[in-house]
Amino acid sequence: MRLGKFLASAGVASRRAAEEVIRAGRVTVAGSVVTDPARDVADEDGVAVDGTRVRVPAARVVYAVNKPAGVVSTAHDPQGRPTVVSLVPANLRLYPVGRLDIDTTGLILLTNDGELAHRLTHPRFEVPKAYRAVVSRPPVREPALRALREGVELDDGRTSPAVVQRVAADALEITIHEGRKRQVRRMCEAVGHPVRRLVRVRFGPLELGSLRTGGVRELTPDEVNALRLATARGDAGG
Repeated sequence: MRLGKFLASAGVASRRAAEEVIRAGRVTVAGSVVTDPARDVADEDGVAVDGTRVRVPAARVVYAVNKPAGVVSTAHDPQGRPTVVSLVPANLRLYPVGRLDIDTTGLILLTNDGELAHRLTHPRFEVPKAYRAVVSRPPVREPALRALREGVELDDGRTSPAVVQRVAADALEITIHEGRKRQVRRMCEAVGHPVRRLVRVRFGPLELGSLRTGGVRELTPDEVNALRLATARGDAGG
């Protein structure tokens, strides 16, 4: 297994982040620093990060969390704020699949399966994520809806077309497959309706459902398999 994938599978970080850790010289194999993420390694090779041995866990798990406001989407926070990882009562090294803004609530996934996390978050795989947005300056009229559906020009480029439904005069359900920083908030502001409250209600085939705020549950094998299947488009696209 390649070193970058090994670290992701061991729950160190997502595959892209693991490659950065390797290039920074923080990883050793059999006591020697290795900076090539493509280096082939096995569990018995003695892979360590910052001097601590890491291994690929025998069991890979995925948890769904209903993130409350004020909780950060990281494994550790230097400012001491609560993290989504701290909400999971499991003695495992987990990390979030993507991020939600600190003031955004709703569905976020945590896992120790780096390969799955990579596939769920990389734009190539186009896994959709749906958000319920309560916005200012209602009602939201057809020109704003049409702009969101066709793509909005932001400071980091035009967004891909979104699937948008108006569910109330001041509420939209917006489905995107990109993952830019604060993207839904910036899209709504660009069409004249700043977001007052934002909840992620779906990630690929998985819905938030009735999971309470701050609640956690481990996904079933069928649900994890459905998440894997949701990334199949990226394989088809080569």
